[in-house]
Amino acid sequence: MQNKERQMLKQKKRVVIKIGSSSLTHSETGALNLLKIERLIRLISDLRGEGREVVLVSSGAIAAGRQALGHTRKPDSLAQKQAYAAVGQARLMMVYQKIFAEYNQTAAQVLLTKDTMVNDASRYNAQNTFEELLKLGTIPVVNENDTVSTSEIPYVDSFGDNDRLSAIVTALIGGDLLILLSDIDGLYTDDPRKNPQARFIGLVPEITPEFLSMGKSTSGSSVGTGGMSAKLAAARIATDSGADMVIANGDHVEVIQQIMAGEEKGTLFLAHPNLDFDLMHYLNSEY
Repeated sequence: MQNKERQMLKQKKRVVIKIGSSSLTHSETGALNLLKIERLIRLISDLRGEGREVVLVSSGAIAAGRQALGHTRKPDSLAQKQAYAAVGQARLMMVYQKIFAEYNQTAAQVLLTKDTMVNDASRYNAQNTFEELLKLGTIPVVNENDTVSTSEIPYVDSFGDNDRLSAIVTALIGGDLLILLSDIDGLYTDDPRKNPQARFIGLVPEITPEFLSMGKSTSGSSVGTGGMSAKLAAARIATDSGADMVIANGDHVEVIQQIMAGEEKGTLFLAHPNLDFDLMHYLNSEY
């Protein structure tokens, strides 16, 4: 069954790819890994060449800001985090636009806040903007607007992590596949870094309470924020909206090509469209 479902991924036309900070940076220094970013961009450009529409949800603004400002530690305060993001988002987009241009592709920056999604008018405008950007043949590069997104500011709450943000974007634009590139191979029955007996799960036909109970916060990175619970929350949103989702290891970004070729990489969560799907419900709940 899994092979049949994997082969269906070849037909996906509107793909959202999320890559985390740990997959974009050097583990030793936290600096941007330009070689990996170049490979990622080359793969996305090739997907565009196949006639697919691609949206990239990219973390890394704070890490890029740390590098630009010469700091090696994660920010200690909210203000420092937002300052790093302000510097780093511009630096990150400069890198994306420069390398995408080398492959004759145009990157477009889209910064979102949770407030954008919960407000009907701004959500509608965001949806129209995405549609027009894709119609124009661009590759939207999405991130949360970390310079203003914080639960400490009234009406500007945060998504919590880019896993959930990428699922919300997938639902918003009617994407049919979400690929989450992480620092883990996929879903396990337990944290494989702590339990060698943890069993890998290659296919999740439906997200049951049993699977949700496996969603402990398991991020082992010094630059990322989303653990497995965040990824399962993202899977719930994406699959209920009608999109398949794959969690795969982003150490080697070529896994994107393998997933799109139908190979059994990562954990595949099958779409099961919810006729009563309401994006607002998922924006205001843990799962």
